[in-house]
Amino acid sequence: MTKLVLYTLHLSPPCRAVELTAKALGLELEQKQVNLLSGDHLKPEFLKLNPQHTIPVLDDNGTIVTESHAIMIYLVTKYAKDDALYPKDPVKQARVNAALHFESGVLFARMRFVFERILFFGKSDIPEDRIEYVQKAYRLLEDTLTDKYVAGPVMTVADFSCISTVSSIMGVVPLGESEHPKIYAWIERLKQLPYYEEANGGGGTALGKFVLAKKEENAKA
Repeated sequence: MTKLVLYTLHLSPPCRAVELTAKALGLELEQKQVNLLSGDHLKPEFLKLNPQHTIPVLDDNGTIVTESHAIMIYLVTKYAKDDALYPKDPVKQARVNAALHFESGVLFARMRFVFERILFFGKSDIPEDRIEYVQKAYRLLEDTLTDKYVAGPVMTVADFSCISTVSSIMGVVPLGESEHPKIYAWIERLKQLPYYEEANGGGGTALGKFVLAKKEENAKA
């Protein structure tokens, strides 16, 4: 019997993207929590799994897969009944890949640009240029949404990846609805998924609140 173990942290957007994918595929994950703030990812036993000491990490009966995008594609390729979430058609697949790179290279990168200074470097402010950097990412996503989903008319793993980050950063850098109607419509579509709140919604909100609380704590230090 297949045993899928996910080394994860529910606050982490990439981990939630994998959780969304597993839910969409009807897969059960045994979750092992990895606390980044306490250094679990730097312990020798974890470094044996992933020398890059990042999460999520998937253990599929001894096959180790790292990096959220790689894990999502692996799960769909191996376990999905069809290719809707990650198309085999080269043109459709290229669009999904482009959206995944946009998430990691723009959305997630700019979120880290704001969050890391608060979570790991004790800062209590968010410089205006970093806020503007995130707002530019919002505008790029708004322009990208020319259809119902980020890679076209059908939901794919790229949506799971993008929503996990957007739902986290918007609690810290506000996302104006009037300026971004397509993003809000896209978010509402994804919220209709029966597993959305469990796999992502609560974690996205919680991460935003955690960052703001840490920001206040740093200001008092």
